[in-house]
Amino acid sequence: MRAFITGANRGLGLELTRQYLERGDQVFAASRHPAEATELQQLHQQYADRLVLLPLDVTNDASIAAAVQAVSAVTDALDVLINNAGVYPHAGSSDAHQRLGQLTHNDAIEAMQVNAVGPLLVSQALLPLLRAGHKGRILSISSGQGSLTWKATGDPYHYSASKAALNMYMRSLAAEIGNQGLISVLVDPGWMRTGMGGDAATQDPADSARGIIRLAEQLHAEENGSFVTWQGQPVPW
Repeated sequence: MRAFITGANRGLGLELTRQYLERGDQVFAASRHPAEATELQQLHQQYADRLVLLPLDVTNDASIAAAVQAVSAVTDALDVLINNAGVYPHAGSSDAHQRLGQLTHNDAIEAMQVNAVGPLLVSQALLPLLRAGHKGRILSISSGQGSLTWKATGDPYHYSASKAALNMYMRSLAAEIGNQGLISVLVDPGWMRTGMGGDAATQDPADSARGIIRLAEQLHAEENGSFVTWQGQPVPW
């Protein structure tokens, strides 16, 4: 298995990287500043033969192109892409930047660029490698916050809207790539104890990662374009 993971330096992305490596798979772990990612560097020392660390800013076209070139220098195919990189503007702070009265243009644009547009452009760039792989799959980490059906609060405005936009982008992508033997699905990983989710969260990232890897293994063509939890249960749009 050859997996490409964005946002691999912490939280769910780091756990996905670790578990794929423990299984014996090859991992391309992308993050903005891999040289500063202490835990990723430790994994690289342990799995130097199967872990490739890549710098990647999903909001930068040149950075995406360079990452694709770096992967292509090592392998001619990918089997799994996990679009995990994401931001939650002002996560963990006590301010109210995602609440009505405190909303700003810059926060909105940052959330949309990283959480929605970035994953689409990374997917687009890696499609040739995924087509060459074994049952190429794209799993994009969404959120229950991106469900229009479930939305019952105002805050967080930007994060919720960006995940809803991600859902539409990847649903659109699924409609195009399904007849090419590829699968695109959206995954709600649960409320995890990470830097983004905070200490009050109920979900261990290791459990979510385990479920997401299992989900990637078991995906069938008829599930293309679906929105599911890390346990494979449907999430309403």
